[in-house]
This record gives sequence, C-alpha cells and structure tokens, in this order.
Amino acid sequence: MTKINIREIALLSIIEIMEKGKMSHLVLAQVLKKYQYLEKQDRAFLSRLVEGTIERIITLDYILNQFSSVPTEKMKPVIRNILRLSLYQILYMDGVPESAACNEAVKLAEKKGFKNLKGFVNGILRTIERRKDSIQYPDEKKEGTWYLSVFYSTPEWIIKQWIEQYGIEKARKMLEVSYKEERGISVRCNIEKRTKEEIRQMLEKEGVVVEECSYPDYALRISGYDYLEGLEAFREGFISVQDINSMMAAEKCGVKKGDFVLDVCAAPGGKSIHIAEKLNATGHVEARDLSKNKVNFIQENIERSGLKNIEAVVQDALILTKKDENRADIVIADLPCSGLGVIGKKNDLKYKMTEETQKELKQLQQKILSVVWRYVKKGGILFYSTCTVNKKENEENTEWFLKEYPFELEESRTFLQGIDDGDGFYFARFRKKE
Repeated sequence: MTKINIREIALLSIIEIMEKGKMSHLVLAQVLKKYQYLEKQDRAFLSRLVEGTIERIITLDYILNQFSSVPTEKMKPVIRNILRLSLYQILYMDGVPESAACNEAVKLAEKKGFKNLKGFVNGILRTIERRKDSIQYPDEKKEGTWYLSVFYSTPEWIIKQWIEQYGIEKARKMLEVSYKEERGISVRCNIEKRTKEEIRQMLEKEGVVVEECSYPDYALRISGYDYLEGLEAFREGFISVQDINSMMAAEKCGVKKGDFVLDVCAAPGGKSIHIAEKLNATGHVEARDLSKNKVNFIQENIERSGLKNIEAVVQDALILTKKDENRADIVIADLPCSGLGVIGKKNDLKYKMTEETQKELKQLQQKILSVVWRYVKKGGILFYSTCTVNKKENEENTEWFLKEYPFELEESRTFLQGIDDGDGFYFARFRKKE
C-alpha cells in the first residue's frame, strides 16, 4: 500500500480552499471522512496543517514577500501554497523539525511538476529559517490597523469596522479568539434520550475531553476526539453539534407545546431540531432551505435525532407560500450574513468576505424578511438572527423592520466572540401586533 503523504493532502486541501473558493470546514470534513482510517495522530497533524495555514495566510504572505523576489500573488498557485504550508510549520509547529519542513516542500514542488522551481522554494525557506529572528513587522504605533491585520491575519477593513463599532479593546479580544490552539466544539445534549451525565460518561469512555459550558445547562464542550461521526453519542442522536449562542434561538423564541414553527433558512437544521425537541412530541416544525443538497443535510440530521414532529422542505425564502400566511406561531429567520462571528471556526470566511458583499447580504436579509413576516399569525413571534457581529446587518435591519412592518421588539442581543462565550451571534425577537 502506498504511504499517504499528509503534507500533500494538506496542500491539495489548501488549494481547494484558497484558489478554488471551496469552504474550509466542508473541505476538511470531506478529507477527514475520506482518510478516517489514518491514525489519530496523522489526522490531527493534517487538520492542524490545513486550519493553521489558512488561519495565518496574511501573516505568512507578509513574511514570504520580505524574502522572495516574486510577490506571493504573482507566484504559481501550487508554489505559493507549498511555501505557505511549509512556512507555517517552520514558524508555528514546534514539533516539526525545520529541515523536514524545507525538505518536504522541495519534494512536493518536484512531485507537482515544478522541478525547475525546487531551488526557488528551498532558497526562500532556508533563508527564513536562518533569519526568522530578524523578520520585520509593521510598526504598531504608526500603522495600528495594518499591524493588527498582519499580526492576527485578518483583512484590515474588518478590523477597522470592529474598532468603529465596538472599540479597540473589544476588537482585539474578538481577533484573539481565533488563535486558541484547541477550541473544541459545543454540543447540545438531547436530554429526552439520555441524561447529560450519561452522555458525558459515554463520551469520556471513548477518550473525548468533555467540559461544561457556561450556558445553557444541556450543553457540553468536547475536544480531543478523532472523528465526530465515529462517536456513539453522535451516531445515536444523543448529541448535536451547535454553538451555545445558536442554542439561544430555541431558548428565546418562546416555543410552547403544540406550536407550528417555520424555519425559513434552516440548514443544517440545528435550531429546527432543537425546537422540535422542546415541543416534546407535539406541534410541528417545517425546516426549509433553498437547495435539495441543503435539505438532504437537514434530513440526515432529523433522521439521526429520531424526531417525528419535524420535516425538511425545499423552499426559497424569497418566494411567498400563500397557504402559510398568518399560520405560524413562530417563524425562525436565521438569515444569510457575512459570518464574521464564526471566523474562528470557518477561518477562510474573512478572506472571502468584502464590504460590498456585506451590503448585498444586508439587502438580501431585508428581501427575505419582507416575505416571511407574512407567515406569522397575530400575536406570534418572528425570531431574526445572524452569525455575524456587523451592526449594519444586525441592528440596522432590526430598526428597518420595525419601521416597515406591524411588529414590536421584545428582546435583542449581540454575543461577541472572545467577550461572550461561544461564537458571535445576534438575535432579535419580534411579536406581531394583534
């Protein structure tokens, strides 16, 4: 059997993400599923290479450009990403010998058809290896936001936006959250099936590191596992992956037994399933999304949960379904957004998002809200949420909605990553006037 080259798999994954626009969490999930037979240590090394390199792209390119006669943006994509991957190992992975990182980079360049550029790759990496203590960074006092951009590998426009909206101290804390080595994931325990303590014991028996979350009381944070789908608690539907702040949708929407709930942008279905659990085998949840692929994903999660009071439906949130007007006790509108609250987990989002796209997403949210409010019966709830921390999408759209439609605001809140526990998240609960 041919020996698997972990660095080559990491390189191909990084190219898929940075050059072809694929989503990092989806690419890595597919790769880990394909190579689930590898040793846990190899899979952890692969994850660290991909996630770490992607996380630090701006920093890595800034350093490479000090030592290369060819700017990274002018390099061939394969060479650019071999250098990024290898420099990440030299600078940030103490367990990898620097000579190994350099040698493997040269081998990868040759294997990928760039034998003539072996010397170029080797020369840059060996020079940085020798002179890494003399790397020049922007002056923090003279170039404050550019310094933060290079240091935290985050586009400067995002940093300026966060400073403007939240101030420098909060902005720094929001940037720092991405750099925790082992962040783990939060999971929601289905306490209708097993007690939280039983689920904890089941996870620990499989070698998972389990910690308490600050809220809610049915959530746990897990890390140190090899393969999520290999965990019995996950396969049996005893746990669902969901951020603790995302769990606030079911906590804050006021769901009660017998309610009819529409979730208009539901994939992957975490909020819908959580609400269906809270209905305790009564009522009905219709979890909608735009594409068959997304709805199939929701359906997989529903089947794993074993719930019968929920269905997944293909439906464009921009198109009104007349039969549902004034029918829903609760409409969940967790809408497409810039995602800047989750860049600690989806660390390529920060490179792909632009201010122009943010404006387009704000308008898209308004278009969806202008349709889905009609589904709410008088006295019912519209629960609007996003996984961004951009006030122009969140608070400004809340103000707009209140001016346009017959609702009153009962509660709203922003959770900031690095300041509150969990991801960045915003919600506003509106009640339709009688």
